[in-house]
Amino acid sequence: MLRRHRSVRTAAAGIGVVAVLVVAVAAAAAVYVARTVPPPADVAVSPVVLDRDGRLLRPFAVADGRWRLPVTLEQIDPRFLAMVTAYEDRRFRDHPGVDVLALGRAAWQFVRSGRIVSGGSTITMQLARLTDETSTRSVAGKIRQILTALGIERHLSKDEILARYLTLAPYGGNIEGVRAAALAYFGKEPARLTLAEAALLVALPQAPEARRPDRIPAAARAARNRVLDRMAAAGVIPAADAERAAAVPVPARRREFPMHAAHAAARAVARLPGEPVHRLTIDGRLQMELEQLVAARTRVLGRGLSAAVIVVDHATGEILAEVGSAGLFAEDRQGFVDMTRAVRSPGSALKPLIYGLAFEQGIAHPESLMEDRPTAFGDYVPGNFDQTFQGTVSAREALRQSLNVPAVLLLDAVGPARMTARMRRAGMQPVVPDISPPGLAIGLGGVGVTLRELVSLYAAIARLGRPVALVDRFGERAPAQGLQPVLEPVAAWYLVDILDDTPPPVSRTARGIAFKTGTSYGYRDAWTVGFDGRHVVGVWVGRPDATPVSGLTGIAAAAPLMLDAFMRIGPDRAALPRAPAGAAVVANAALPPPLRRFRHPETGIVERRQQPQIAFPPDGAEVDLGLAAGSGEELVLKVRNGTAPYVWFANGVPVGRSQRGRAQFWRPDGPGFVTLSVIDAEGGSDRATVFVR
Repeated sequence: MLRRHRSVRTAAAGIGVVAVLVVAVAAAAAVYVARTVPPPADVAVSPVVLDRDGRLLRPFAVADGRWRLPVTLEQIDPRFLAMVTAYEDRRFRDHPGVDVLALGRAAWQFVRSGRIVSGGSTITMQLARLTDETSTRSVAGKIRQILTALGIERHLSKDEILARYLTLAPYGGNIEGVRAAALAYFGKEPARLTLAEAALLVALPQAPEARRPDRIPAAARAARNRVLDRMAAAGVIPAADAERAAAVPVPARRREFPMHAAHAAARAVARLPGEPVHRLTIDGRLQMELEQLVAARTRVLGRGLSAAVIVVDHATGEILAEVGSAGLFAEDRQGFVDMTRAVRSPGSALKPLIYGLAFEQGIAHPESLMEDRPTAFGDYVPGNFDQTFQGTVSAREALRQSLNVPAVLLLDAVGPARMTARMRRAGMQPVVPDISPPGLAIGLGGVGVTLRELVSLYAAIARLGRPVALVDRFGERAPAQGLQPVLEPVAAWYLVDILDDTPPPVSRTARGIAFKTGTSYGYRDAWTVGFDGRHVVGVWVGRPDATPVSGLTGIAAAAPLMLDAFMRIGPDRAALPRAPAGAAVVANAALPPPLRRFRHPETGIVERRQQPQIAFPPDGAEVDLGLAAGSGEELVLKVRNGTAPYVWFANGVPVGRSQRGRAQFWRPDGPGFVTLSVIDAEGGSDRATVFVR
């Protein structure tokens, strides 16, 4: 009897101990659940750059190289959301984080078959595993996952849990989240998925590496079709739709992520590195069209050439498109160089400012007569691009034809210092070759500027002298106060009226677009900036390494690209401004006598015969003729000034004689340095040493 009582007491004690343990474990579990913090809402996601309407321009990988793009449920196809919850966790909206029925079913299937048939994990449990990054193959790991899931449900709503899961779910390789997967496999946002695409994205997270469509398409297709069958059987989708979707091929390759406005996007992220979303003023549609246009045009223009384009709404200063190169990864064209910010010589593109200053100071009018003759300004003797002189012309014609001597005459009268000061008012930072004060050469391109700066100058002209600060971050506004006028309204309108009549490229029309071209010394840079009543379009064409390109001119290379860009802007165009009060739209004879003919106030300027000068290739240039490839091109030799005929020499050996024209073609024997010389009919000469390759 005593033994029996002892056994009862022992059993009771054991039960008590077990009960205490159970209570202790339950209490500990409750404490663990209560103290569980939800997955951080600020989990590292790929920074994304959006256009003004929220379209994706360019995402960036997170620090460890993964693509994990932020996404909300509103950005995902509702049919996909219904399928993923029905397939992964059909009682997701009802359970507290753990589906006891699913876990029991999984355990029973394991006992009966000796292998895992179904996992029993809920979406919340999978989120716990993805954020905790601990193994759930052990019993302890599984318990930890269950408790963490219960804790998550205490802090987050079902929609928040689903959104975070769909941001972190693995999709193969370095792709995480449904948005990155939709872009990588289908090239589209997850809001526009087809049924076949949605089913594949439901199937991938369960075995992302074993089902990658770009590596194991058969496994991907089989897994996708199983999803379609189950969804049809469950009544989530019609059986006929599932059958049609099952016949669709799976993608055979991963797509590149969008790379639009690549340079501008990189600057935006570098400027605010902690921001997950960057929204620019860029119009994504226009940006993509111009990128395609630039890539196509540079392929036609020639080897090694790149191009840059900026489109600005000059009413607001917002940059609507910014193409920095012919392609970020175009190595042969150095596409990584952002030519919208590169400092280059603008050639004649600054001439309108010179004329505007002269009009403003009252020393010239568009109909004032000027002399275009060989003229020396001390040791500086400018010549015209076409090597000829027009004699007496109006200021209007001098600017339309981009004549050099009249421009330098006006600049000498208004002063280079005043010109650079007005450039700074337009937001420009002109770079002169040395620390000495700017000289007359700045009027013909002897100063460094960027395409962005030129566009800001022409925006001020289009606004009748009122400058506007350019902005590229959506929501920012250009400052309305503190900006000084670049020109007075009447002087600026005279420029608008003249540039509206600039002769367009052959077989092209430029109706309603005022523009000016520029070509830098040695044919290194070709420019065109044009504007209508609302937009300014600036174009640069050339080689980023500044190698001269024979025949590269603003009118031939850049102007057609500018006009094509205006065509892609669409119908949202506006007329050029009308004449402001005070504008004198009269003929030369009706002008006051002092304005009928421009006369320089100085007397030290004299006409003189100009010596011949080698126009191309310039001294010190490196010219790529393709000699290393064995199929080298001929080198065109050009001379300006002097008197025909011209005799050409290469390393002292005669190579040609130009009887009338100013160009001579010569084919080098091979790569290397060569000294070129030219002698005209009156004994004048010039020489240049260049490297050909």
